[in-house]
Amino acid sequence: MEKNLEFPDLLRLIDERSTAFRTAVAAALSLDAQVPTCPGWTLFDLVKHLGGGDRFWAAIVGAGPADAPPAEATAARAALEVPREREALLAWLSASTQLLLNALREAGPESGCWTWWPASQSPQTSGGIARHRVQETAVHTYDAQLAGGAPQPLPLGVALDGVEEFLFTVCGTPSAWPHKPTAFDFHTAEGRSWRLTVDGDGARSTRIPAPTTATGEDSDAVGASIHGTASELVLYLYDRIRADSLHVDGDAGLLDLLRAWEPEEK
Repeated sequence: MEKNLEFPDLLRLIDERSTAFRTAVAAALSLDAQVPTCPGWTLFDLVKHLGGGDRFWAAIVGAGPADAPPAEATAARAALEVPREREALLAWLSASTQLLLNALREAGPESGCWTWWPASQSPQTSGGIARHRVQETAVHTYDAQLAGGAPQPLPLGVALDGVEEFLFTVCGTPSAWPHKPTAFDFHTAEGRSWRLTVDGDGARSTRIPAPTTATGEDSDAVGASIHGTASELVLYLYDRIRADSLHVDGDAGLLDLLRAWEPEEK
């Protein structure tokens, strides 16, 4: 069974994806370029969002265990002002990422802290934040590349971890599924697979063996099976590409129900 990325790897990937993000912004014709995957946002807005998020999470990690994010961190994010000139803006973003990385290094992976996912399968720790922040930075790097007209797939290691991270963090909930119990299988072309089960006990994900012609699919348990590269699956889960960009076996309509579901507890 494959292991999750280690904490030092997560920190390295945050740094790498932030660097790739800044490269995309530096190459863009204008900071006013529209970001197709973030309707209504310009590239400038995207930079402000990512850097503001780095600073916000750095403050949360630094605060340690808490029932809510620090009030001053929330206020600072709401009142955030950033440079308009591109070089200064990129320097501000680089400094923002370093604040986050420094906070994570000082805390270590097991330090408890507030997160918005208390009822999920992901831990409320600095390590959980680092893992999620890799994905946020990677997906927004794709957004920035797309705004500049040169989108790239997510790096393989990031994407493989990203499918599970999304299922555990965003989908995991004890809130009852309001429809007939079912399951969704997510199969990467690179050979890793997960099953998201939804029923009266909520939603939970597990790793499963990759499908083979010998085993086939469990048609009684699985309502829909989604196949694609790891990058495509992450981009689909983050609503960057449509389901028709992937190969779906079973009832594709169940994906619409899953997308529309808003559990009371996350």
